Formats: sequence, structure tokens, C-alpha cells
Amino acid sequence: MLLLRRRLQRAPPQQLLCRFRATMGKLQSKLKHSTYRYRPDAVLEERFQTRALQEYSPAHMDAVSAVAALDSDLCVSGGNDKTVVAYNWKTGNVVRRFQGHEHEITKIACVYKSKQFFSASRDRKVLMWDLHGSSQPSQQFSGHTMAVTGVAVSPDSSQLCTGSRDNTLLLWDVGTGQCVERASVSRNLVTHLCWVPREPYVLQTSEDKTVRLWDSRGLQVAHIFPAKQHIQTYCQVSEDGHRCLSCSNGFGGEGCEATLWDLRQTRNRICEYKGHFQTVASCVFLPRALAWVPVIATSSYDCKVKIWNQDTGACLFTLSLDGSGPLTSLAVGDTTSLLCASFSRGIHLLRVDHSRGLELREVAAF
Repeated sequence: MLLLRRRLQRAPPQQLLCRFRATMGKLQSKLKHSTYRYRPDAVLEERFQTRALQEYSPAHMDAVSAVAALDSDLCVSGGNDKTVVAYNWKTGNVVRRFQGHEHEITKIACVYKSKQFFSASRDRKVLMWDLHGSSQPSQQFSGHTMAVTGVAVSPDSSQLCTGSRDNTLLLWDVGTGQCVERASVSRNLVTHLCWVPREPYVLQTSEDKTVRLWDSRGLQVAHIFPAKQHIQTYCQVSEDGHRCLSCSNGFGGEGCEATLWDLRQTRNRICEYKGHFQTVASCVFLPRALAWVPVIATSSYDCKVKIWNQDTGACLFTLSLDGSGPLTSLAVGDTTSLLCASFSRGIHLLRVDHSRGLELREVAAF
């Protein structure tokens, strides 16, 4: 210690500063996650997360584009490394790795508590994987002429609907791998697909700023919601099938919103959620047991995850994952956990905390 002190005393100030930075490198690399609470009096409170963060081995070696929950322990994800990974997010262990795509993966789809899942890619293919089966895909669906940007599986896992930048939707028989229906709409560059629970309908967002509801029986458009001002990037349907969410791109707070729609008789816009400053890439309905009011969550390219009051549109809490890069995908893990995919730091495990009211904190990353 005495020798180190003498060396530091003799060193010029600039050299000493460099040594100090090198010594403090690990400490500086720790990310500070700020959180924001919106009080009833509209005052914004900023806090910083201080609890230890569990760093697991990364699931991917590049940006993660999509994540979905298989059950209350397992998730499946895909990204720019062309790899599909099944991961136990409670133990931090990789269960299986699947490789078969030639380009980065765009979407992941599965039926909750099923052992089969689907990955879509810019290589124009969709592959079906079995968690406990071969390392090779158990089925391949090839029929699009451009990148596949939407994939949804029916609740009984018998049918698959895929959408692409080639303006087409294809309906597949999962058992045979054969395309049974095809539909094409001019300028309908698909961004996401979601199957309505217990119904033969598929919800779809598009770069033409519209949200469409398709009837899978013949693959016909059943309804088109009023066009928005910005590209619609993602959609999800509530568990009861009565409402749906879509979100939009944007920049500087223009656009950058989520919208709640009625899927029943009126099919009108119910509420909007505004507060992000960049593209909102994902939106999910949160389990009813999480809060005293219905709540939803959104993730954005502005590195923030927000929780909203579903009925009023008020932002209840904001978690800022500084240094994560754009947040690309959200999935509900269990009744208190969210999985959030990011461009720079893999997948974040977020947990809803009720110790001081409704809060969201990051507990692990992998």
C-alpha cells in the first residue's frame, strides 16, 4: 500500500487520472437504473435502483429481437445471432439452443405451456421446434418472398398464420406444413400478428398505419380499425378476447404511443397511452392480480418500460434500463414477472414489487 501511494504521488496528474479510471473500471461499468413514480398529484418522483442485480450467462451473443414465455419457468427467444434459445429464467440456465435460420430472427410465437414453438426470420422461413425433440426443426413453413415479420399460432396449435413484408398473410396446417389459405393486401407490410384467444380471428398490425382483424376461416378481413398517424409496430389481445392493444413508431414523443381498442361490437378506440419518446416496440396486458386496477406495460426504443392504468391512460411507473439500447420485446413470465428483450444487454427479468406500492424493478439479466 505504501509503495502504491509513492507511485501515485510521483505520477503526473493526467497519468494519475488514467490509473484512477482503470482502477474504477468495474465500478463504473455497473448500470444505474432510474425509476419514476407518478403520484396522484401529478408530481414525478425519480428514484434509482440500488438492489443487487443477478447477472446470468447471456442467452444470445447479439441483439435480442423477440422473447416469449413457454411457462412459468421457461422462455424462448431469438435474435440477430440466428439462434433460438430456450432458457430457464429462474435458474439462469440455457435449456436448449436451436440453429436453422440463415438470417436474424424477427419473431417468436408459442402457445403457453406448450413444448412447441415457432421462429420467423428474414430468411423468409418459419421453423417449428420441439423443446424435447431433435436439434433440427420439426416442421418448416416456406412460402413468403420477403422477410417474415409476423407469426401467430392458434390456441389449439393446429394452425399457424404468418405475415411478411411481401404484403401477404399465409395460413398453414401445422401437422402437414402445407399452406391452406393465402391473402394479399396492397401496401400491407405486416409488423406483427396475434391470435385472438378461443376465436378463429387473427389481429395484425401494419406499416400502412392500420390494425386489421382477420377471420382465419377463409382468411378474409373481418374489420379494419381507423388508421393511426404512425406505423403500427405490435399488437396483443387480452386474455378474455374483448380488447386489444397496438403501439406505434415515432420520435421525440411524436407518435410513440399505445392504443387500446374494443374488439366487441363497437370496435372503437378506447384509450391512448402517451409518454414514450421513441418507437414503442411492444405492449402487453398484465395479470389482473398485479394491481388494484387493470394495468398494461409498454417497452420502447427509449430504454424505458412503463406501467399504465388501462382505463385512464395514466402512467403509474417508469423503469429506465439505461445502457440497454432499444427495448424490442415484452412477455409476461408469471403473475409478478416480465421478460424484456433489448438490443444491447440481452434479456432483462423485471419484477413487480408491492412493498411501496406498484413498482417495477430489474432483478436479473441474461
